[in-house]
Amino acid sequence: MTYRVCFVCTGNICRSPMAESVFRARVAEAGLDELVEADSAGTGGWHEGEGADPRAAAVLQEHGYAAEHTARQFQAAWFARLDLVVALDSGHLRALRRLAPTEQDAAKVRLLRSYDPAVGVDDLDVPDPYYGGADGFVECLEMVEAASTGLLAAVREQVEGRAA
Repeated sequence: MTYRVCFVCTGNICRSPMAESVFRARVAEAGLDELVEADSAGTGGWHEGEGADPRAAAVLQEHGYAAEHTARQFQAAWFARLDLVVALDSGHLRALRRLAPTEQDAAKVRLLRSYDPAVGVDDLDVPDPYYGGADGFVECLEMVEAASTGLLAAVREQVEGRAA
């Protein structure tokens, strides 16, 4: 049975596509790509159908990650098929939990940086790089990469638990 993860930010053109791409690479490196599926979406639909922000795509490509992406808006109905919904900041976390049809669905929503043991509880947001320069996208990628290791470990534990 496939374990499904969806990364969510505001418009699905910067942070969440970066997180999706990095996590897909981690999943493939771990040999779990047959068991774990990752995608992304935004809390809003302003950019539906667009590609990733060119600065996000450039940073991904510079660091060896895939950059192909089409933005879409997260839908409440998706909770039924998802195992984990990963919010990029606390605003997304609150919006997604309000959108969740059930308490069990709301419990599926977690902050990405909560999977980074080096991060304190007061610093769990991945800042939106959209209104800044290229440095913000590099910083975003670094935060995503740091959290993806812990996220992969947590997902691996869930996948192995299902197989047992």
